[in-house]
Amino acid sequence: MVAHRDPFPMQSDAAKALSATSGDASNIIHQWTSMDTSSNEPSNTIIEASDAQDGLTGTKKKKSADDDSDDENNDDEDEFLDRPIWESRSPSERAIAKVQRVLEKVYQRLYGDKLPISEMIRTLCLASTLYFMIGGYWIMRSLKDPILTSICGVGVIPKAKMLSVVLVLGVVSIYNRLLDTKIPRHQLFYIFGTFYFFLFMTIALLLMHPTIGLANQRQSPWRLLGWATYCTIESYGSIMVSLFWSFTNSNFSLESAKASYGVLIACAQVGSILGPTFVNQYAETLGVTTCYIIGAFCLTSLQATMYMYVSIYGAMDHTAVAASPTKTLSKERTGIFEGVRLFWKYNYVKGIFAISCVFMIVGTIIDYIMKTLARDYFAEKHVCEIGMSCYDTTGGEHGMSEDATAAFTSFMGLFGQSANTISFLFSLLGTSAVIRTLGLRWTLLLFPSLCLTVITIVRFYPTLNVTFGAMMAIKAASYSLNNPTKEILYQPTSSSVKYKAKSWIDIFGARGAKATASLVTNAFSYSTAVLVQNGSLVGMCVASFLIWNATYMGKKFDEYTESGYIVGDENSPDEDGGDGNYLEMSTDSHEGDTSCVIYDDDELDDLEAEI
Repeated sequence: MVAHRDPFPMQSDAAKALSATSGDASNIIHQWTSMDTSSNEPSNTIIEASDAQDGLTGTKKKKSADDDSDDENNDDEDEFLDRPIWESRSPSERAIAKVQRVLEKVYQRLYGDKLPISEMIRTLCLASTLYFMIGGYWIMRSLKDPILTSICGVGVIPKAKMLSVVLVLGVVSIYNRLLDTKIPRHQLFYIFGTFYFFLFMTIALLLMHPTIGLANQRQSPWRLLGWATYCTIESYGSIMVSLFWSFTNSNFSLESAKASYGVLIACAQVGSILGPTFVNQYAETLGVTTCYIIGAFCLTSLQATMYMYVSIYGAMDHTAVAASPTKTLSKERTGIFEGVRLFWKYNYVKGIFAISCVFMIVGTIIDYIMKTLARDYFAEKHVCEIGMSCYDTTGGEHGMSEDATAAFTSFMGLFGQSANTISFLFSLLGTSAVIRTLGLRWTLLLFPSLCLTVITIVRFYPTLNVTFGAMMAIKAASYSLNNPTKEILYQPTSSSVKYKAKSWIDIFGARGAKATASLVTNAFSYSTAVLVQNGSLVGMCVASFLIWNATYMGKKFDEYTESGYIVGDENSPDEDGGDGNYLEMSTDSHEGDTSCVIYDDDELDDLEAEI
C-alpha cells in the first residue's frame, strides 16, 4: 500500500508519538481525544487559542501605550460601526424600508409562498390580455341591451337569448374544428380576434345608417340589425373567454392556479370596471356608435398582449400537452362533438357544467326583472312625445325616446361599474386568501348559498333597487368566487377536457342555461308580478341543486388530486373505479424512476403472478 503524507500534520509531541504507534483502535481514539494539540515549535503564522477566545468572547487584554493611542484614534470609527444598521440610514430610507416590510407581510398574507414576484409578473403579463378582452366585452355588453331595446323592443330579449344558442352552436363547431388542427392554441387568439374586430366594425357602420341604424327609432322585431348585434356580442364573450381560460389552465400548475387566479380575475375586473364606466360617462356625449367602435379596437390590443406573453414566456403547445410518459397511448378521438362525448361520459365534467352554467338561470331571471323595471322607469321619466320617431300614431305601444335610450344605457353602465368594482376588490384582496383558508371544497359552497339567499329576497321585495343590488351581488360573486374555483376544477382533467369539453360548456352550455331561463321569463312576461312569483320559485330550486352539486364536486376534486386521476385520459381508470387500466406510482419495480406507469389488464395479471 502506498503511504500518503498528511498535508496538515499536527505539531504536538503527543500527536507525533501517536502517529508513530499502532495498536488497539479504542486506545488510539482515547489518545486522540485527550492529547495536547499545542506545538513546541514557535510559529508566527499560528494564532494562539487564547487570542482566538478573546476575539470571540469580546474580552480585552491589557494593551501597551501604543495600543492605547491607536484606540484613541479609532474611537469615532468604533462608535459608528457599533451603531445598528437602521440608525445609519436617513429618515426617508428608514420610512421606505418600513413600508417595504409591511407590504411584504401583506403580500405574504394574501398570496402565500406559492406566488413569488417572478410568477406574479408572469401572471400580470398574461392578465393584460384578459384585461383588454373583458374591457372590450363590457363596453359591448353595456351597449347590447340598449341597442336591441331601441331597435327591436325589450320584449325580444328572451327570444334573442334563445336564438344566440343556435348561432353559437355554429361558432363552437368551427372552434372545435380548429382545435383538431395543428394550429398552436395561442394563434387562435389572433384568428378569432381579427374575425370579431372586422365583424364589430361592420356592425358599427350599419348602426350609423339613417334607415336601418339607431337614427330610426321605430321599434320592430323584424329589424335584423338588433338581433345581429346582440348575438355577435354574446358569441364573442363566450368564445374568447373560454379560449383564454383553456390556454391558462394548460400553462399553469394547480398550486400556481390557486395562488394566481385571483390576480387574473382582479385584472379582468379592472377592465370590466373601466368598460361600463366609459359607457356611463360618454354614451350621451360621444354616442352609442362611437363607444361601440372603441370596444372593437380592444380586440387589437388583446392580440398584441398575447403576442408579448408568448414571446417572453412561451406557450405549452397542444402537441406537448398530448405527450404522455405512458407505455401505450390510445388514439385521441377528434371531431367537433368530442366535447359532447366527454361531457356525457364523465360525471365530473357534468359537475363542472353545473357550476359554470346552471347558476345563470337564477341570474337571467333576476336580470330580466331588473331590465323590465328599468325600462318602465326611464320610459316614464323621458316620455316619447308626439312628433318623435318613437311615437306610434296607430295607437300601438310607443318606443323609447333618445333620452330614454341614453339614460337606460347609462344605467346599465352604472350596473356593470358597481358590480365589477365589488368583484375587483374581493378578487384582489380576498379570492386567494379565501381559497387558501377554506380550501376549494368549502369555497365552492359559498356562491350557490348566496344565490339561494338573493333569489329569496327578490321574491319578497321585487323593486328596482332590490333587483339592482341582487344582480350586483350575483355578478360580483360569480366573477370573484365562482369563476376562479370552476377554472381550478379543470386541473385534474386532460387536454381534451380543458379545450373541447370546456368550449361546449362555456359557449353552448352557458347559452343553453340562459335560453332555459328565457323560456321561464318569456312564459310569464305578460305580468311582472307573475314573473316574480314563479321565476323566483324556479331560481330557489336551481340554487338548492347547486349546493348539492358543489358538495359532490368538492369531494371529487380532493379525491382526484390526491390519487393523481386525470379525467378524460383514456389510459386512466374509469371514473367510477371500474375495470380499465391501472395507474400507480413506479417506485418499487422501477428504481430511480418516479414517473407514472400504466398497466393494462394482462400486464397487471403478470405483475401479480410475479409478486
